[in-house]
Amino acid sequence: MPNRKLNFNSYSKIMLLLLMSICLMNSLKAQTKTKIYKLANYGILPGNGKNTSALLITVLQKIKSENNEQVAVVIQFQKGRYDFYPEGAEKREYYISNHDQDNPKIVGIALENWKNLTLDGKGADLMFHGRMLPIALIGSTNVKIKNLSIDFEKPQISQIQIIENDTLKGNIIYQVAPWVDYKIKDSVFYNRGEGWEMRPGSGIAFEKDTKRIVFNTGDIAVGTRGVTEISPGKISVRWKNKKLVPGTVIAMRSGPRPSPGIFVHKGKDISFENVKVHYAEGMGLLAQLTENIYMDGFGVCLRGKNDSRYFTTQADATHFSGCWGKIISKNGLYEGMMDDAINVHGTYLKIIQKIDDHTVIGRYMHGQSYGFDWGNVKDTVQFIRSNTMELWDTKNTITSISPVQGDVKSPMKEFKITFSKPLDVAIDPAKTAIGIENISWTPSVSFTGNIIRNNRARGALFSTPKPVVVTHNLFDHTSGSAILLCGDANGWYETGTCTDVTISNNKFVNALTSMYQFTSAVISIYPEIPNLKEQKKYFHSGIKIENNTFETFDQPILYAKSVDGLRFSHNKIFTNKTYPAFHHNKKRVLLERVVNLAMDVNKIDGELVELKPQ
Repeated sequence: MPNRKLNFNSYSKIMLLLLMSICLMNSLKAQTKTKIYKLANYGILPGNGKNTSALLITVLQKIKSENNEQVAVVIQFQKGRYDFYPEGAEKREYYISNHDQDNPKIVGIALENWKNLTLDGKGADLMFHGRMLPIALIGSTNVKIKNLSIDFEKPQISQIQIIENDTLKGNIIYQVAPWVDYKIKDSVFYNRGEGWEMRPGSGIAFEKDTKRIVFNTGDIAVGTRGVTEISPGKISVRWKNKKLVPGTVIAMRSGPRPSPGIFVHKGKDISFENVKVHYAEGMGLLAQLTENIYMDGFGVCLRGKNDSRYFTTQADATHFSGCWGKIISKNGLYEGMMDDAINVHGTYLKIIQKIDDHTVIGRYMHGQSYGFDWGNVKDTVQFIRSNTMELWDTKNTITSISPVQGDVKSPMKEFKITFSKPLDVAIDPAKTAIGIENISWTPSVSFTGNIIRNNRARGALFSTPKPVVVTHNLFDHTSGSAILLCGDANGWYETGTCTDVTISNNKFVNALTSMYQFTSAVISIYPEIPNLKEQKKYFHSGIKIENNTFETFDQPILYAKSVDGLRFSHNKIFTNKTYPAFHHNKKRVLLERVVNLAMDVNKIDGELVELKPQ
């Protein structure tokens, strides 16, 4: 009897394990089931010039309704051009970091609350009209977009070419690019497109043959007032700038940046493969409050060497605000944009009121950064003195956070935040300006194998305490600094301290050809510290710059301010005479408040030299 009972129990256990295995296998099969949808089967075809907006909305809704979250959905375009117009498109209220907070946004492809989705363009060329946000990824998980490009038929940047420049009389004749639609009213030049019209206020000058920004020009004034049309597309204007030799191509810009090419909000595990943004009125890609973003072959770039345009986006190529997990960018091409290739940061709130020893009111301070969440319960925060950019030693944890709004329709600008531990008595906004940083919402970054060239302002910006690796990239004529480690609780309110940065095996070619903000050297470690003299702690730490190659016509290679732990070793510097030296900083290495410094085995023009920081 005992043996039979044992056998029966053993048999029961075996059968139970078998049933559990079968259930698990069926569950895994259900989770890995893939369904492929070809948009051509729903009448969405390339090359017909029809408005794709409304039909695609209907098709996406149908596909989503047919599947649950356990199904991996693949949606495929055919190769070719698809036109998207505002008519019939989605309208959404999105508050987008570092963009104009105007609403509603007109969205071409709104992918909201999707899971396990692949959108495969198969070489699709998505052409947008008017002022639209091409792709929005909202609240989605495990979504991949690949093999497509984004562009606009009528960019808000107008391109011209200098024909004649009479520097004595201060008169210029220029030719408007044939694809630019313009009008002249009361002797003022206006660029216009589908549903919009604006007067350019500034410009970026490019060399005709190289598409590089003209040396030592930066942001220039443009001739759009007092103009005379000589013939269609040929304009004469009182405009004096001796650097604009005949043949120079100018991208004339206006101020607005309403929407990026791609907007990612509150996502997780988002991937982009072989996606190109040729133009957007804001940034190429803006991601906020998102965990894990992967980019392989992502580009903000021209349509090859024969593209008649010289510019891409109105602002940064890629920008990450309040993200966490991992940000990976590899094998990308970033060129012709009007700002940085990548910028990674969080956002400081400014404490405007201390309610009690556990509770404060914090406010978004910049006009282009508000309207979205700032933190969650259990997030870790730290406090910073804005004047000296010194952190309090003690961190704290959020126990409650809620927006302070006049009504539920108002965008979030202020938050009432309660912390687990009592606040230091010195945290008093009545006595000094204080910022709060959410350090739970900070990512690690891997930026590898990318090309950054012929753009305005700077190359790459990083402000995160998590590990940052910048390696095997080419920074080619980035105009301003190639790499900037910043931090600012006074202007843009972009966090924060870097504690583990490796910059290695990169090549820098003739960076710093114009002057912009924070451009003190090719690599500029430049937190904005109003009162550096009173600072006792250090802002950045743990920075290694090793085995890089610098080709430069000027002196400044490295500038660093407020750093504890900086290594500059095994780097090679080659000098050239491509341009005349002009920078106000005449030092190879210029340091302010830097300790624990190591500088060894660096070469200039093949000779081992001892770089002496100034």
